[in-house]
Parts: sequence; structure tokens; C-alpha cells
Amino acid sequence: MIKALALVTIWSTDQERTVAFCTEKLGFEIRSDVDMGARWVTVGVPGQNDLEMTIMPTDGPGFDPESAEALTTLVTKGVLGAGALHTDDCHGDYKQLKDRGVEFLQEPQERPYGTEAIFRDDNGSWWSLTQRREGELDFDKPWGEPPA
Repeated sequence: MIKALALVTIWSTDQERTVAFCTEKLGFEIRSDVDMGARWVTVGVPGQNDLEMTIMPTDGPGFDPESAEALTTLVTKGVLGAGALHTDDCHGDYKQLKDRGVEFLQEPQERPYGTEAIFRDDNGSWWSLTQRREGELDFDKPWGEPPA
């Protein structure tokens, strides 16, 4: 029986830049960084040891040139990949990340599931920074405006 999700992949047009974004701006730690014919690098949230994120180049091994170009186009448009990061202080983390140069599309807003801010990573993908609401979800609460 499956017990846990252990590894997720994000695609990057510049693996080194994405590693720097994740570690320097988001505060992730490098979990592995090895050469296996190509660079294999994973990062994760400090203290959350059961989940890692591998950062894979869009022109990496296993792709023919046409597929690599198509993947690069999708990543560059910001339409491939997104994620949600949970926090216990959305407003505080929003300010800290913004001060580190993270581009936010939406300031913290109240949602039925909690407080959420939306940012872009270095490849243009959207991420949710969410402080989850305690207790039951409040679906009577307005959803607010989507990010521009």
C-alpha cells in the first residue's frame, strides 16, 4: 500500500537559477546534488524530511530536441507547474519573501480555506502561499479577485 508522496518534480529553464531561487529566496535546503550523467538536485523545506522536490532542466536527458523545446515553451509561459506552500503566518512570510525579491501576483487575501498570497517562481510558475484556516472551511466567505 502507498504510504506517502516522497518526490515531486518542477521543470526549470535554468536549473542553477531555480536552485538559487528555492534556497536563497524561499529558504529551502539542498537535499541532494549529484552528477548521474546529468545533474540530479533536490530541495526541500527544512524540517519536512519526507518530501523532496527535484529540479529538472527542460532540456535534460531523455528529451528529443522537439520535446525539450515544447516543454521549455510551456515552462516559460508559466503554465506548467504550480504548487502550494503552507505557512502559519501568511502576512509575515509574504513580507519576508517580498523583501527577498519574490514577485507576488496577489497580496494576502482571505479565502474560504484560509489566507493566501500568490507568487511566481523564477520560471514564471504560480505558487500559493497559504495559511490554512483552522476548523471547517467557510464556503460562505467571498473568494476575492483572482490574481492578474
